[in-house]
Amino acid sequence: QLQLVQSGGGLVQPGGSLRLSCAASGFTLDYYAIGWFRQAPGKEREGVSCISSRDDSTYYADSVKGRFTISRDNAKNTVYLQMNSLKTEDTAIYSCAADSFITAQAMCPVPNMKYDYWGQGTQVTVTS
Repeated sequence: QLQLVQSGGGLVQPGGSLRLSCAASGFTLDYYAIGWFRQAPGKEREGVSCISSRDDSTYYADSVKGRFTISRDNAKNTVYLQMNSLKTEDTAIYSCAADSFITAQAMCPVPNMKYDYWGQGTQVTVTS
């Protein structure tokens, strides 16, 4: 029963917004760094945004800085990714991951590491 459950995603026009959720089931996210990763067809997986467990320090890829915001709600055991001003280049499958042995700054640059938990992934499509 230990897993990450994602929600959100969908189809949106350029300039629109979406919010992704990543909720922990069976464990407490307070002690885990959480990362959002994405992979577009024909492209390598990349780190989008990550947040640390203790000090809540954050990391954003240059391509999303100023448009995306990562946050955590410990009371709801959930991490969110608010995506604003979406571009067609943001189209990808987005997955969240959790790990207790890494910081946000170390997590996002390593998208292929076998982290403790992975969400099921959700499709984000930005098109006119």
